[in-house]
Amino acid sequence: MSGKLAILACAGALPVAIARANPDAMIITLEGIPSELEGQSHRHRLEQIGTLFAAMKEAGVDRMVFAGSLVRPALDPSAFDAEMAALAPRLMAALQMGDDGLLRTVIEVFEEQGFSVVGAHQVLPSLTAEAGLHVGPDPDETTKADITRATEILQGIAPLDVGQGCVVAGGQCLGIETVQGTDALLQFVAGTPPQFRRDYRGVLVKAAKAGQDLRIDMPTIGPRTIESAAGAGLAGLVIEAEKVMILDRDTTLQAARDSGLFLLAADI
Repeated sequence: MSGKLAILACAGALPVAIARANPDAMIITLEGIPSELEGQSHRHRLEQIGTLFAAMKEAGVDRMVFAGSLVRPALDPSAFDAEMAALAPRLMAALQMGDDGLLRTVIEVFEEQGFSVVGAHQVLPSLTAEAGLHVGPDPDETTKADITRATEILQGIAPLDVGQGCVVAGGQCLGIETVQGTDALLQFVAGTPPQFRRDYRGVLVKAAKAGQDLRIDMPTIGPRTIESAAGAGLAGLVIEAEKVMILDRDTTLQAARDSGLFLLAADI
């Protein structure tokens, strides 16, 4: 018989959806990291990670899922327990390897304690879309060419651990997602002077980075992404099939229909 699932719940709708689908799960939130589930969780300080490990083991946890938007918290070294003090040099070294390197190290730390780290899409398979999902109008030939161009750009920068989204219009790259996220990218695109767009609407392509560990850092879109894409004047969005989560799926798909945008899931 399998043990208990723990949800390390950070900000956003994803932890809420996973908790709703797994009512017996242990919900964990961390001091300094906002979460909609804070009021119904076991709250811990990251500096006292040994206490967190002990609480999870006492609850019978054998699997855990990281969910939500995680902002790196400011840590107080004077509050480190023995476990965190021992881990600190390793985590500091991982910080120099970018987000992917840090997240891989975090997974290793928890798995060394006997906890199997699973992806949100494994706990809630309906989060992703299979290839062939098509909502809204068909992209025209120019937009199809933009999709190809944006995909090529993402594949080119994937080894650099930069971002998961790219906007192209009329063959021109209008922006690449960086640490600020997709909404910031789309706001930037919305402010692009008209002469650079030449009446082309453009497309957002969102895909996982090569080698990205999808258990802890899967790309996502949601209703706000559709709203921002519409505000940026795009024709639509393409997401990588089975590697991008659609939060609040029904609302997101309906928002695309209402906005006149297409939303496609494709193998990339």
